[in-house]
Amino acid sequence: MAAAAEVGAGDKYRSFIHGESEKDTVWRYGAPPNYDVVNKLFEAERTRVWPEGSLEEKVQRLLKTWEMELVHKVRPEDQKTVNSEKYSASNNGMKALSRAEVMAIGGYNHFLRTKLPPEHRIFDPDQETLDSAMATFLTAFPRGFAIEVLDVYSGPPKIAFKFRHWGYMEGPFKGHPPHGQRVEFIGVCIFHVDEEMKVEKSEYFYERGNFLASFLSPPDAAPGSGSAGSGSGCPVMRWN
Repeated sequence: MAAAAEVGAGDKYRSFIHGESEKDTVWRYGAPPNYDVVNKLFEAERTRVWPEGSLEEKVQRLLKTWEMELVHKVRPEDQKTVNSEKYSASNNGMKALSRAEVMAIGGYNHFLRTKLPPEHRIFDPDQETLDSAMATFLTAFPRGFAIEVLDVYSGPPKIAFKFRHWGYMEGPFKGHPPHGQRVEFIGVCIFHVDEEMKVEKSEYFYERGNFLASFLSPPDAAPGSGSAGSGSGCPVMRWN
């Protein structure tokens, strides 16, 4: 995710940030976000380069744009990739939240919801606000938290895909000092979309525990790989 910045020339991987259609958009931080830093990380370390116009490239653009709009656009009418009247989101089979609930708590707090007792939580979304969670991860990942689509298993109206999310812990996380290595996880997501390709429902499946544990100490990495990954990170993919 990106911090707010001045209006730029556009974004190669996201739609609906600049242009005439966004002249009346209300931005959470007062201006369109700038993803230049995280785009640089994405381009340097992505494992797939999808041809423009391919299903995979379209899904990746939808994923990145959807994330941007839910984080940075305050009003439902400004979110062009979300069916605001029907939208719901679930995480690892937990109770689905409405658009209003997701917007109220923020993407990180929704994404990291857990049934663990509070005393065992490395990051406790119940104690975080939208802004405090954003600040925590922006501090830990000063170069951003990149995401790529690895595979697409089915097209609309039910888009199932595998993704990889990664960043470098070059800042502190909840009092834990930075170790400078890569923190990443792999998961599966299902987007249910309408005829206009607006997301009506999102379902995420991934392993949150290993991901958060990666902030406490550098995970094992292959010599010379520079990786601090958290393994498969997805309970579904570990069986495949």
